[in-house]
Amino acid sequence: MTDAAAQTTVGPHAFFGGLIHVREAADGHRAGTDAVLLAASAPQDFAGRLVDAGTGSGVVGLAVAARRPEARALLLDIDPVALALAAANAADNGLADRVEVRAADLLAPARDRAAAGLVERSAELVLTNPPFHPAGRVRVSPDARRAGAHVLADDDLVRWVRACGALLVPKGELVMIHRPEALATILEALAGTFGAVAVLPVHPRADRPAVRVLVKAVKGSRAPLSLRPGFVLQDAAGRPTPEADAAARGRASLAW
Repeated sequence: MTDAAAQTTVGPHAFFGGLIHVREAADGHRAGTDAVLLAASAPQDFAGRLVDAGTGSGVVGLAVAARRPEARALLLDIDPVALALAAANAADNGLADRVEVRAADLLAPARDRAAAGLVERSAELVLTNPPFHPAGRVRVSPDARRAGAHVLADDDLVRWVRACGALLVPKGELVMIHRPEALATILEALAGTFGAVAVLPVHPRADRPAVRVLVKAVKGSRAPLSLRPGFVLQDAAGRPTPEADAAARGRASLAW
């Protein structure tokens, strides 16, 4: 990373109890609870090839690679600044030999994705944290990079999910985190290609509505949908629950 680029970053910040240390763009999207939960959703025994789609600074893919020595990660993003940071973070954490960083637009036609080096049916696991906010229904940041990380139309969310599915081998798993109100669109995107869909609501406290949903699906499965018990982030006093604390410290995977 150049000196000029380094001056526009913050960190390094420790994630998962110091398992990895990551620099992030000072004016871009910052990883937080969503990234922690997504990384904690990976199977404990995962040993194959994973794709972190929309990686940003690389927190999710790097965390899984760091916890699972047999895993290999492909970090995808359209933002060159984010990708430069992801590559630098992989090197700084000693993971460059098992982590590849690639520029790609998941919303591009299949031929363009292939030209960018995305190989269909090449991954056993795809983890993704797509832009969350529906286009036209939120105030968009004047910063193009921040807006691109946060805003996605419903039709584009369907295309995003299907592009992630194309990267998976048969019986490969897709895990994503999103807003609860996007669940219907996500299920629409999964229909026909995925089964064994599991929906895990994420609640800020036990007595409050979910603010996120984690969705896991298996490519080619015909198993029915299941709704899992909610994952609660804080107790009544505002302290992390034992489950949330274990996930944040990298001590446990989420129970699906």
